[in-house]
Amino acid sequence: MEEIVRVKRELAYQGKILNIYKDYMALPNGHTAVWDFVEHKGAAAVVPVTREGKILMVRQYRNALERYTLEIPAGALNFAGEPKEVCAARELEEETGFRAGKLEWLINVNTTVAFCNEIIGIYLASDLIPSKQHLDEDEFLDVEEYGLQELLDMIFTGKITDGKTIAALLAYQVKRA
Repeated sequence: MEEIVRVKRELAYQGKILNIYKDYMALPNGHTAVWDFVEHKGAAAVVPVTREGKILMVRQYRNALERYTLEIPAGALNFAGEPKEVCAARELEEETGFRAGKLEWLINVNTTVAFCNEIIGIYLASDLIPSKQHLDEDEFLDVEEYGLQELLDMIFTGKITDGKTIAALLAYQVKRA
């Protein structure tokens, strides 16, 4: 493969969880291209499985889609370099009101490789222990329980479209088989 080199990076926007840059790229054909780059500090997500084998999901409004979505619990790291397992445990308790007796790594997902470096560490939570929900001030969600097959059906009928949730549930299906 021919080499592509970034020659300059300009910050276009600085946000709470991401920064947006203009990257000036030297291409193999001698041209220079301007590519968007979204820098994200990372995130973690969790597939919480009850003793009965049900999966806890969260339904919340997503502004980018202008609708409610059904997703696994997830959230951004508090700081770049925070252990993803710590973030996953925190998000599980904050969003569902349960702590994990056992938390094990399932997969990592790069969400949008064309323009963003976000990586989500996804964990499987079991031996759930009732605790207390600690939602963020701007967070409004409902916790719902589903069987795995119900969720897989929702994926393949287009009712669940969130990438991290799809990857996590399919990975869980393979792991538990």
